[in-house]
Amino acid sequence: MQRIDCPERDDWQATAEACGFDFHTIDGERYWDERAYYAFTLDEIERSIEAPTGEIDAMCLEFAGRAVADERYLRRLTIPESFWDLIAESWRRDDRSLYGRLDLKFDGNGPAKLLEYNADTPTSIFETAVFQWTWLEQAIERRIIPAHADQFNSVHERLIAAWKDIAAGRHLHLTGTTGNQEDAGTLAYLEDTARQAGLETTLLDIEDIGWRDEGGGFVDLDDRDIALAFKLYPWEWMFHDAFGAKLSLAPTRWIEPPWKALLSNKGILPLLWEMFPNHPNLLPAFFEDDSRAAGLGATYVRKPLLSREGANVTLVAGGVALDEQSGPYGAEGYVRQALSPLPNFAGFHPVIGSWLVDHQPCGLSIREDASPITGNGSRFLPHAIL
Repeated sequence: MQRIDCPERDDWQATAEACGFDFHTIDGERYWDERAYYAFTLDEIERSIEAPTGEIDAMCLEFAGRAVADERYLRRLTIPESFWDLIAESWRRDDRSLYGRLDLKFDGNGPAKLLEYNADTPTSIFETAVFQWTWLEQAIERRIIPAHADQFNSVHERLIAAWKDIAAGRHLHLTGTTGNQEDAGTLAYLEDTARQAGLETTLLDIEDIGWRDEGGGFVDLDDRDIALAFKLYPWEWMFHDAFGAKLSLAPTRWIEPPWKALLSNKGILPLLWEMFPNHPNLLPAFFEDDSRAAGLGATYVRKPLLSREGANVTLVAGGVALDEQSGPYGAEGYVRQALSPLPNFAGFHPVIGSWLVDHQPCGLSIREDASPITGNGSRFLPHAIL
């Protein structure tokens, strides 16, 4: 694994905007950054990232199967009791999952380590699937990178195949907070892949979903039943929203399904460690109120169960906070995870995003930051296999 400086394409911004990537710059700062790329060997990709990703996903599915049958897990994850049956029923029906992203610490030396699982509403999929592939092709054409370079990236093709299988020709609604530029871009891309799979689609804001009392069910602005819906909106928010009480009454099938709420919670980190102690791809982790957390000593990472984009995460070393991010989370409780510092490449700390579509590892994204905590403003850099 290397971080290699390289010239950027002089027309990259125009190229981004032409393909709908209009959030390439956020608050005046680069989000997409191609002034360097990360290079891997094929062996690193296949053995150190792809294979562990599949194994971790399998462990997560085993955990989910246990959790729906044991209320002790559900209580530890602070999932409201009124939604336990919704989650269990979606698991027993084998409701399909579209995608997810494991965030890994990897430096080319030693096994990849799971930092967290973005199992419910992972973003950055467009730039992973499309724009970094465009960069690869053009960078080869312009001799920015070697002609033999490749990329671990079949995300786009797998999304189209997954939609065909999961939706089986049904009308698909896609919803989320469309006023958010990044979320709107993600929804637009996923809608495009669904249409390429032959589906009819409707895109609407989450606040525009209505309820039909007669017969009971969610409807769109045209009073059309929402039978199958992709939501870029977290389950924990849905549980607490005004229409949350209707979820168990509606026939709508959701993507991601309710059982994914079990895995999008950082409480899985200590529970996986409990189920698979000393697994080479896991870090020791405990709930903060667990006496065993003291075994980590005064050096650890403190994470809220439900935070996003690094919010309310604190790195502690020797009892001193090295770095921390503010945010609105924490009331739901915290976990402590062994501190495994991100690698340092030229003063930047990369996190590997390892993507699964329909539970198949199929792509890689990299976010880096001068801070050891990856946050909303961390830059996206492309990668290549050399």
